[in-house]
Amino acid sequence: MRVPGLVTVIKAVIFDLGGVILRTEYDSPRHHLAEKLGVDYDDMLRAVFQSESCQLASLGRITTDDHWLNVSRLLKRPATDVDLIRREFFAGDVIDRSLLDFIRSLRPRYKTGLLSNAWSDLREYTRLNHFDDAFDGMTISAEAGVVKPSAGAYELSLKQMGVNADESVFVDDFIQNVEGARAVGMTAVHFKSVEAMKEELKNLL
Repeated sequence: MRVPGLVTVIKAVIFDLGGVILRTEYDSPRHHLAEKLGVDYDDMLRAVFQSESCQLASLGRITTDDHWLNVSRLLKRPATDVDLIRREFFAGDVIDRSLLDFIRSLRPRYKTGLLSNAWSDLREYTRLNHFDDAFDGMTISAEAGVVKPSAGAYELSLKQMGVNADESVFVDDFIQNVEGARAVGMTAVHFKSVEAMKEELKNLL
């Protein structure tokens, strides 16, 4: 809780992953995949990101492998296409290594965290791609069983980081997740570009 007249000291900066650190820079691989499979592009996006299967995977109720199998079924493709769909769907995604270096540079003055609506393989993904070291704590929805913008997602992240809501800043590209963070008392930055985010953080920290 903020006390009038007192300046709150920020102790932690917590980041979303998809759309912030990991961004789809090239749409062409997904369009080519849809053409190769003979499916509608928007139907493919909905199957991956907006289906009941995605929600279950994000809550940890099914595995990532099960979700991709469900995606192939939703697209009326055989199970033999699962590896192709999984591999090529994210072929245009890029990990922003310079942003990760910036996140690392915030320490040790600030704790750094990750709060992501993600499937069960995310922790292993960060390890295999060598950026798990950028965070003091990671709260992943499939492990936590709760997704943003539910209050419980932010509260769990704050507990893991060992800070109060008003001692933290959260960065996300979805406005509903930004508003969810603000609703529990966090300062939040709506990510639109790396440069704008850095400028806003500079004014907050």
